[in-house]
Amino acid sequence: MNKEFKRISIVVVAMFLALFTSTTVIQGIQADTLANDPRNTRTLYDSYQTERGAILAGDTVLAQSVPTGDRYVYQREYPQGEMYASITGYFNPTQGSSGLEHAMNQYLSGTSNSQFLDSLNQIIAGQDPKGAAVEVTIDPKVQEAAWNAMKGYTGGIVAIEPKTGRVLAMVTTPTYDPNSLASHDSDAVIRTYNELLDAPGKPLYNRAIAGDQNPPGSTFKLVVAAAAFASGDYTPDSKLPNPASFTLPGTSTKIYNSTRGTCGKGSEVTIADAIRLSCNIPMAELGIKLGDDAIRETAEKFGFNDENITIPLQCGTSTYPQEGLNDAETGLSAFGQASVRSTPMQMAMVSAGIANEGKVMQPSLVDRVTGRNLEVLQSFTPSVYNEATSPDVAASVADAMQLSVRSGAASNATIDGVSVAGKTGTAENGSDEPYSLWFTGFAPADNPQVAVAVVIEDGGGKGQSGSGNSIAAPVAKQVIEAVLNE
Repeated sequence: MNKEFKRISIVVVAMFLALFTSTTVIQGIQADTLANDPRNTRTLYDSYQTERGAILAGDTVLAQSVPTGDRYVYQREYPQGEMYASITGYFNPTQGSSGLEHAMNQYLSGTSNSQFLDSLNQIIAGQDPKGAAVEVTIDPKVQEAAWNAMKGYTGGIVAIEPKTGRVLAMVTTPTYDPNSLASHDSDAVIRTYNELLDAPGKPLYNRAIAGDQNPPGSTFKLVVAAAAFASGDYTPDSKLPNPASFTLPGTSTKIYNSTRGTCGKGSEVTIADAIRLSCNIPMAELGIKLGDDAIRETAEKFGFNDENITIPLQCGTSTYPQEGLNDAETGLSAFGQASVRSTPMQMAMVSAGIANEGKVMQPSLVDRVTGRNLEVLQSFTPSVYNEATSPDVAASVADAMQLSVRSGAASNATIDGVSVAGKTGTAENGSDEPYSLWFTGFAPADNPQVAVAVVIEDGGGKGQSGSGNSIAAPVAKQVIEAVLNE
């Protein structure tokens, strides 16, 4: 073999190997990523010419494809409209997709790897292509109760099954009608989308799991109490000083309890009573004694600072400051102020973890994916997110939460004949800004079926005169009752 022929052979072999490698990477490793890339218009058009799979909540159809006769063949339709917009999202050729339409696109469009054989069988049998159905964990009756309870408010609510992590309800308000963004009229869709972007209240935000996050206020005291009890240095009966005002260390800033008085009677108050009465001063004192490292460690066990929580929708990151805080900042953070921020999903995970003996389950919005012949292509089984606390610590926090509902600051969550554990929050957003109003809790306390968290923004329309107990707790109560009445 002469040198020239040998060189050509080597070049040809190298080119073949390069082609083989690049094809393998594109077809195998990068296939899913490329299919999900919003710039991939071919995939988008192909998915429209497929009868896209339905999104279902039991027998309730949340999204379906209907024939159109135009170049896209099918159009997406959302029979439940606004009530499920935070779950379904939208799908169209102009603005792409959001919600489960985006997160579960490969299954819905029939392009996932697990549907390859099904697609091959369709071709052989001469059947039109059809995507898989996505069955969600949502309970329609609970979702409707949450939707009705949130009407007129700006905020979000999440209800979770503590033992499994299944999301039973998820509502954000204000919201939008996904049908308005599913049209094949590109000009109309773009116009509607821009109007929604500019609309007050930011209806495209999913406040239940992301959006503009709020300080969690006194609901965060549950995390601080868990950190204190886990340290071994404190119990619910441990006592703290009980002044009517407290000057934050190193500052001239005074903080007060909501009553502007002491936390009950006496010169000292127990941690259990500080939680029951939702007092800021003793919790600030406790937080400073614990230190921000201990609080952060416990917060992160519940999910704070985790950027990778998906349900499979991407959740916003609830935050406890990563850098070392001074004592004043730690004191404020101990009752959910300073730079602490949270979503309802995160606070629902806190309550669900306490309800489940300290074990936080991975939240999930999807039960299973089924093919056209009802074969299960993927199912989502319960999995542990983290062991946040010990059962004993969780029980101590839960006891304080029950007292808060029974005879404390969360009394409006009371349900006759049911033991409810709960915690309210009335978070400040600035000297002249309306409060963010919170409630989180679970029920029944002795056999938890649901954990819920709700935030009402803009003070529920009452500026700084509303409270978590007066506005947020009754909203959560309606959702808890819907679960217990199932």
